[in-house]
Amino acid sequence: MAVKIVSTSLFNDPDRGKLYRKLFVTEASLAGKLQHPHICQIYDAVSDEALHYIVMEFIDGGTLERFCVPEALLPIDQVVEIVFKCTRALEFAHKMGITHRDIKPANILYAGGTDVKISDFGAALIATGDSTQISAIGSPAYMSPQQVKEHPLDHRTDIYSMGVVMYHLLAGRLPFQASNNFSLIYQITGTEPPPPSAHRPEIPRVIDDIVRRAMARDLERRYAEWEEFSVDLAAVFRGDAAAGSRAHEREFADSDKFETLRALPFFENFSDAEIWEVAHISVWRQARSGEVIMKEGERGDYFCIIADGQVKVTKRNKLLNVLRAGECFGEMAYLQKGAQVRGADVTVMSDCKIISVPTGKLEQASDACRHKFDRAFMEILVERLSMANIRLSGV
Repeated sequence: MAVKIVSTSLFNDPDRGKLYRKLFVTEASLAGKLQHPHICQIYDAVSDEALHYIVMEFIDGGTLERFCVPEALLPIDQVVEIVFKCTRALEFAHKMGITHRDIKPANILYAGGTDVKISDFGAALIATGDSTQISAIGSPAYMSPQQVKEHPLDHRTDIYSMGVVMYHLLAGRLPFQASNNFSLIYQITGTEPPPPSAHRPEIPRVIDDIVRRAMARDLERRYAEWEEFSVDLAAVFRGDAAAGSRAHEREFADSDKFETLRALPFFENFSDAEIWEVAHISVWRQARSGEVIMKEGERGDYFCIIADGQVKVTKRNKLLNVLRAGECFGEMAYLQKGAQVRGADVTVMSDCKIISVPTGKLEQASDACRHKFDRAFMEILVERLSMANIRLSGV
């Protein structure tokens, strides 16, 4: 855990004391509310006459600021993954009625690889109240045109700021260079920056286009929703769009896993946090037509979910079922606990994307995640039992 201590003298400052107090109260009010794998957790807050502090999650990797200089740039695919995770976290906050209003690399904590945690929600505008309706909040270089003009704000101001962060991480420099805030504001509200590829030629055009849309001055041209931003980022790792980056080397990027899981009926009732849990504990692979994935009589300690393609289930060469995307097999290994003997053969009928979930890892997942699996399996078993009864009755 980390403790953020706020000096009492700041609250007593004659010019900005009221502002500092409101920022502290806003952040403190979020304790326990923003529970997401890519948001820094706030556990507690204390404020009295002598001491003011917030107890929060500790991340020892520093912030993304160190990756915003030309000599320390992250690979392009990692930047896309990081921004994708930020968009999912900020969409979660948006659904909670919260707009951050101060998105910048210094407020994104680095946890290693492509894992990040968004922090410092003190400047947040909360839709349920007006306690944080304060002007001049944010970092000028990352502010949207609407923010610098002090127009009413919503989540689209964070979308713009996230676009600037993405630009900075990709190019190693800010989109607008200015010697003073007046010049900076003029550029933000009236000019178009060069694309990130102007500073880093290996950046694919599709990524330039994503940054351009996120940073569009006019709200009509900017991403209207976080979901649109996320989908475009995930698409970078699919097909020819990945050319020019290292994305093609990573068969299943985290963004691809998340978007795939979210689209499957099996995970319809899973929260974002639970989807991320599944993405982290599962093993993904491609299976070719004709491959036998499970054999009758073998022991197994995992079950599978089909992300794409179809398989057939047979017992002594008799066809029992054909399963398609979103359906599972081998689940008795989890439901009966421990390594279980497979009751049938499972063979790939057309090339498949298979998600394998080790039962041991699932047993270590959160209670909420396991509960969602139990409920999904129950619905599947009821449906299969109903179909079996129909076949037996000859209907």
